[in-house]
Amino acid sequence: MAVALRLARAGAKKRPYYHVVATDSRSPRDGKFIEAVGAYDPNVEPPKVEFKSDRLEYWLKTGAQPSDMVASLIRRHNKA
Repeated sequence: MAVALRLARAGAKKRPYYHVVATDSRSPRDGKFIEAVGAYDPNVEPPKVEFKSDRLEYWLKTGAQPSDMVASLIRRHNKA
């Protein structure tokens, strides 16, 4: 099983809110996931990014592949 770190969409229509989740790479975007490791809210200025740092680190060390967007959120979060 290949684990991916990606965004799962939540929130109302036209008001997206995303959970950063560790999931099987074959599962659908908003489907079953292994663990929620963070959140991303693009509706506020500046966009709000939160991570459970210890769990994010764990999944990255075990070989989980972040999506392009999650990788950029991690870089943005580490810079701040």
